Amino acid sequence: MTSPTLSELHRHLDGSLRSDTLFELANRAGVHVPDSLLFKPGMGLDDALSRFGFILNVLQDAPSLTRIAHEICEDAEQEAIGHLEIRFAPHLHGLSSLADSIDAVIDGLHDHGYLILCLLYGDPPDLLEHLVDLAHHRPRVVGIDIAGGPSPGHRWGLGDYGHGFSKARRLGLGRTVHAGEGRPVAEIKFAIEHLHAQRIGHGVTLLDDPNVVDLVRARGVTIEACPTSNWHTGVINEIAEHPLKTWLELGVEVTLCTDNTLLSDISLPREYSRVSDALSLTQDEVEQLHLNSVRGRFAC
Repeated sequence: MTSPTLSELHRHLDGSLRSDTLFELANRAGVHVPDSLLFKPGMGLDDALSRFGFILNVLQDAPSLTRIAHEICEDAEQEAIGHLEIRFAPHLHGLSSLADSIDAVIDGLHDHGYLILCLLYGDPPDLLEHLVDLAHHRPRVVGIDIAGGPSPGHRWGLGDYGHGFSKARRLGLGRTVHAGEGRPVAEIKFAIEHLHAQRIGHGVTLLDDPNVVDLVRARGVTIEACPTSNWHTGVINEIAEHPLKTWLELGVEVTLCTDNTLLSDISLPREYSRVSDALSLTQDEVEQLHLNSVRGRFAC
């Protein structure tokens, strides 16, 4: 095994378990794994998000959560990842308390693994504040996130989460938000100015407003780029369209991430190879991505 050198800042627990483990857990639950579970190019974000439902159904107990956290850390070591930040939404896993879900995942982490707790777009603000409280007392939890995507039917939106994110900042927790994933660039601006986001997940529409680019650079915000995922969800038509290279040229602190290793059938080394080839990245640009991933860590 090669020596760990890479950092991975955006990897979802429920989208990154091993295929063999998923089949084993499904067999134990007496359910059939759908043939169409994996992502495919242009499928759309809503369709992609719907694929998590099946996986969540077989991740409703503490041993399963501990196991997949352990295996994700093992897989990361095989990818030469020396720093891994895994994210998940503890309220989706059916345990008796959110604390139990979080602790089950922590029990599976290796020394290089850390945890980010996810709220989902549309979730109530008091849930966010509860997650912040739980994170504060657990050193292996290093940040909070808002994942998924907004819907017209949601009662709560980004504007309702300011208090919880402000509390997270006061307590020294990292803050990241899924924003600009094919949606208006104003979402990125709001996340930075009102939710104190230090990192932005995806951020594909950033270049739509030069003023927001300036804001990202001035605040030192890290963009967690996930090009293969964006290709699969139809945010970009092909990897060569991803703005990552332009971001690098403009001095944006972007890093490369996998998002979901199982669902997108990707690893971090393969993501680097795919993106480097498609965007004709120079060695200096690749090294800058590595450096940005170190600077962007929520845990030292």
